[in-house]
Amino acid sequence: MTQSLRPTVSLAIIPARGGSKSVPRKNLRQIGGRPMIAWTIAAARGASGIDRVIVSTDDREIADTSAIWCAEVPFFRPAALAADDTPGIDPILHALTWLEANEAFRPDRVVVLQPASPLRTSEDIDAAFAVLDSCAARSVVSVSRAPHHPVWMQRVDAEGRMSAFMSEDIEIAVRQQLKPVYILNGAIYIVRRDALVADKRLYGDDTRAYIMPQERSLDIDTEWDVHLADLILSGAPRGRR
Repeated sequence: MTQSLRPTVSLAIIPARGGSKSVPRKNLRQIGGRPMIAWTIAAARGASGIDRVIVSTDDREIADTSAIWCAEVPFFRPAALAADDTPGIDPILHALTWLEANEAFRPDRVVVLQPASPLRTSEDIDAAFAVLDSCAARSVVSVSRAPHHPVWMQRVDAEGRMSAFMSEDIEIAVRQQLKPVYILNGAIYIVRRDALVADKRLYGDDTRAYIMPQERSLDIDTEWDVHLADLILSGAPRGRR
């Protein structure tokens, strides 16, 4: 008798600590009529590739808000993992360890979704899964095209003197001749669970890119970013995310 294979299980972890220096209480700021974290929860819950959505937080208000928007908050993150200098990977590994020890829950794939990327959609998440499913890579991360090519970038010293950021022997070409370069936009990280636990990092040598358009790649880090996101999402159809 042929034994059926166990379905692949994907866990979404939304890391959301209470402290934020650049934008105080950032994860709860009202953007487009919702707390900022609610946009990421909605995108995760709407993605067909995700089986479970949890929020890792040290903050009671964030936990209560996350529950209202239908994310699980099965534990509170230890204060030691919510400091300004806490490596970003540590809360993710803590969540996996806690779920396995307390619920015997062990996903096959882990999706990390930062709340500071509220323009990312469910469709983006599923498209990133499609990239992972199309190959045997360990992980997929979202990127967007860099708005400025590094060949045009300059360093400026204390006296205001400019020098080329890249090697001076690189010939400056017209913009249309430059190959595009991409930057991590922080919106989506998908990694196979065993690779994550073994390597203790979200992406490494065998990582594929999911290219997101710049208009959905806003990473909120300033009050101006909050303003822009609010303008954009105030007009967003509610069923789209």
